[in-house]
Amino acid sequence: MKPVLRRLDEIAAVLAARGDVIALLGLGSAGAQLARLDEHSDLDFFVIVEDGAKSRYLDLTDWLEEPGPVAHLFAHEHGGRKALYADGVFVEYRVLTVAELATVAFSGARVVWRRPGAPRNLTESGQPMPRPQFDTEEFHLNDALANLYLGLHRELRGERLAAARMIQGHVVDAVIALLRIDGGEIPYRDVFDPARRVEHAYPPDVLPLAAMVPGYDSNVAAARFIFEWLCKRYPVPAGIGDPLRELIRSADVRRSPERGTSIG
Repeated sequence: MKPVLRRLDEIAAVLAARGDVIALLGLGSAGAQLARLDEHSDLDFFVIVEDGAKSRYLDLTDWLEEPGPVAHLFAHEHGGRKALYADGVFVEYRVLTVAELATVAFSGARVVWRRPGAPRNLTESGQPMPRPQFDTEEFHLNDALANLYLGLHRELRGERLAAARMIQGHVVDAVIALLRIDGGEIPYRDVFDPARRVEHAYPPDVLPLAAMVPGYDSNVAAARFIFEWLCKRYPVPAGIGDPLRELIRSADVRRSPERGTSIG
């Protein structure tokens, strides 16, 4: 058994002895999709408790530390904690009542342990999974083009970090969405983070990430490459395509003195 699953079972054994715990749910690679689990996986779980017991499991960590010493712990959201065990197992968990669980969007949960009489629908989220308001090729193409345009203007303004997040982040997310629509759902797609496992789904000749995400100092090169990549595959409207070409040329001219290069 992998160390993270062993730790989850150890936590389950501790919680099973507590009268105010209803269930322990594994999520992510410790959830229903155990085939995702490898030596780099962290441990995500929900502790489902009775009404009035939530603060007991958030404020006190004796239950968490019984399987092994915790080297570091901090609150990362209301009702949630992240912790690193001394042996390297990293955990992220939330403590919820049954009523609160019904308000949380999640997928792929697995019952690790539940007490007799616990509700049987604990792995079913009462909330819809996050989806873009429009999930079409037209939308994601236009979203990519618009964010390229805005990102280049931020680069020209000198907001290089904001530009990098837009061009090499949001635009690449739109590219991934286009590939998903063209080729179908990828195995184990993370609905909360489109970047997860894309390298396993799309080889470099399909999704050339090294050229699309070259780094902080290469926003213009990234924008140029992504724009050309889009133009080869999709009908880019002239109304935004022509201004983008001109913007890329302008950004090239602006950047060339800094780099000591000439524009061919």
